Amino acid sequence: MVIEEGIRSRVGLEVHGIEAEMVGWNLPVPALYEHVARRREGLIAEGGALVVHTGHHTGRSPRDKFIVREPSSEERIWWGQHNRPFDAGAFDRLHRRLLAYLQGKELFVQDVFVGADPRYRKHVRVVTEYAWHSLFARTMFIVPDGEALASHRPEFTVIDIPRFHAVPETDGTRTEVFILMHLAKKLVLIGGTSYAGEIKKAVFTLMNYLLPLEDVLPMHCSANVGAGGDVALFFGLSGTGKTTLSADSTRTLVGDDEHGWSDRGIFNFEGGCYAKVIRLSPQGEPEIYATTRMFGTVLENVAIAPDTRRLDLDDESLTENTRAAYPLSFIPSASATGLAGHPRAIVFLTADAFGVMPPIARLTPEQAMFHFLAGYTAKVAGTEKGVTEPQATFSPCFGAPFMAQQPSLYAAMLGSRIARHDTAVWLVNTGWSGGPHGVGRRIALQHTRAMVRAALDGALGGVPTAPDPVFGVHVPQAVPGVPAEILRPRGTWTDPAAYDATARRLAGMFAEAFEEFAPHVSAEVRAAAPRTG
Repeated sequence: MVIEEGIRSRVGLEVHGIEAEMVGWNLPVPALYEHVARRREGLIAEGGALVVHTGHHTGRSPRDKFIVREPSSEERIWWGQHNRPFDAGAFDRLHRRLLAYLQGKELFVQDVFVGADPRYRKHVRVVTEYAWHSLFARTMFIVPDGEALASHRPEFTVIDIPRFHAVPETDGTRTEVFILMHLAKKLVLIGGTSYAGEIKKAVFTLMNYLLPLEDVLPMHCSANVGAGGDVALFFGLSGTGKTTLSADSTRTLVGDDEHGWSDRGIFNFEGGCYAKVIRLSPQGEPEIYATTRMFGTVLENVAIAPDTRRLDLDDESLTENTRAAYPLSFIPSASATGLAGHPRAIVFLTADAFGVMPPIARLTPEQAMFHFLAGYTAKVAGTEKGVTEPQATFSPCFGAPFMAQQPSLYAAMLGSRIARHDTAVWLVNTGWSGGPHGVGRRIALQHTRAMVRAALDGALGGVPTAPDPVFGVHVPQAVPGVPAEILRPRGTWTDPAAYDATARRLAGMFAEAFEEFAPHVSAEVRAAAPRTG
């Protein structure tokens, strides 16, 4: 095996059964740019960002993710639509075919850490077929320095080979795409898709399985810290504003997507950010916008003019899910350590396309447990084929596809930490007001920022609240810098009866979605559900 220039850890690829012709070991960003250019994997944009296209798959393929059913883990796995079982023998056969495919190929390796806290971090090796996927892994995870790299011992390995396709009839997969996780062998196999987010989320799923075994709560959330050391967490599904609202120039960004909460405080899993950039503007999101003009940023499926190399962030011709992967250090206010104390506040973000939920509300501990397990947001018409009106989406723990264990386990861990640290929990609607999508208007980002800022800096501490008549959450009567009329959603509708019917309809959806978890929670949590009558 020929070893290319790069810093190699003491453990080679032989341990994985891989016989490659050339290996780029832990190559730095400039070298990976050179390989991307040589292999024609992408274009360098004006400003220095790298633009790549992911082909047919412009997002994750959640129905193609499987976990091998084996004795050491099967009793803990939350089996179902998000964690489909896969036969151990079929995994081994596909693995052997993959190793045969890799013989004589050019590969790239990154040995990285996942987890900023040395006590709980995991050593992960990412083996990729594409140079730009290696750059993605180097960007998204934590890169060891020289001494730490020399002692790196890969506990888990991800082998990501987009050009290798499964044969469903013989391999037991659903399609030619596969994301296969073998927890006993500490091995993840990815193939048939060039979407780099599969690497990131496969590793996140691993962390969601492993950390509860060490009494650490893994969370799909962003986090930042105020000048006084007050920590805030932002939970939310894609499109709800998790990355945007946590990138606040007045607060230190700990991380934008994945964190752990231990008895020592919180810690970021990653060393980078993976933000949606469709229609990004320098006025609304200046910090993130600036990263799209930086050397070292990877832009997925962003339109680029081949002659001038100028970007068009408004172009959705390839996908709405255009993405930027960039180092956390590109955000001026980012934390250098990825560590922070225990949260003083938690914000649950929902983009309610029905236009009936209040823009901000305080939650009781029981309501916090309910809404964490519900994980509500809504898809809007036109974002997916066949979606012609708002559709409710319920994703437990605000990240169901990545929850390897039972959601009630994570909810119980969150509830105990909220009680122990007296953490305030807020529900913020970043969606619509005055009617559903297509009738009402999306709540202005400036107003959402003002509401979040008021919740975090204590400005709402003495403000009277009133329970929402349907959802029961406690709505502040006034928020500095926010028009009072938008705080009460019913009053923003021209037809109050239409509001009542829509709100009751959404409440019924909550009740139906919560049925799976109702037997696993207290009567008080069940009573925190919206009123359907």
